[in-house]
Amino acid sequence: MALKYRFNLKDIKLEDFKVYLFALFKAIIPKKKIKNLDDLQDFIKKKSAWVSQVTLYNYLKTRIGTKYVLMFDDEIFLSSINKAKWNIYIVSLQDLIFYTLSYLKVFHNYNGEHQAENIFEDILKIEKKNEMPDEIIENGKKQFLNRLEKINWDTYYKSWPFNESALALYEWAPVADELKTLDRKIVLNSMILKWENIQEEFSKLVKF
Repeated sequence: MALKYRFNLKDIKLEDFKVYLFALFKAIIPKKKIKNLDDLQDFIKKKSAWVSQVTLYNYLKTRIGTKYVLMFDDEIFLSSINKAKWNIYIVSLQDLIFYTLSYLKVFHNYNGEHQAENIFEDILKIEKKNEMPDEIIENGKKQFLNRLEKINWDTYYKSWPFNESALALYEWAPVADELKTLDRKIVLNSMILKWENIQEEFSKLVKF
C-alpha cells in the first residue's frame, strides 16, 4: 500500500519558495544591473525559473479551482507537477539565452553567441544539484544544440523568441488534453505576456 503524501510548507523547496517571494515583493526589490556574463547568467536562470513556475502554477490553480491545495495530497499529481516544472524550465532557459544574446548582438554590438552553450551548461550543472532529472537534462541538451545550429542571431530577438517555452507549458501542464485544448490560447498568451515583462526589464537593466 502506497503511503499518502501530506503537503507541508516545510516540504517546499527553497528555490520554489524564493520564486513566490520574488513574485510578491519584486516591486520593492532593487534591480541589479546586467554588466557582464555572470550577471547575465544569473538573470537568465532566475527569470526562466520565475516565468516557468508562475505560469504553470497559475494555470493549474485556475483550472483546478478551489481544490488546488487538496491536489497536493495526490502523490501522482505532485510527480506530474515536478516533471512539468523541469521540462518547461529547461526550454525557458533556451529561449531566454537565445533572446538575450540576440538582443545584445543587435542593440549593443556584443558578439557573445559563442557563450550560449557555456551559459546553458553552467546553469544545468547548478540545477543538477537541485535534482533536475538526468533524462530532462540530456534531452534538453540535444534540443538546445539542434536549435543552436539553426538560429539566426540577427533576427531571433524579434522572431517569436519565446514560442517554444509557451508550447512547452501547453504540452507539459498536467491537465487533461480535452481541457487543455479549450485553454490553448489562454495558456500560450499567459506565458508570452510574462516574457514581454522580462523583455522590458532586460532592456532597462542591461549595461554591456
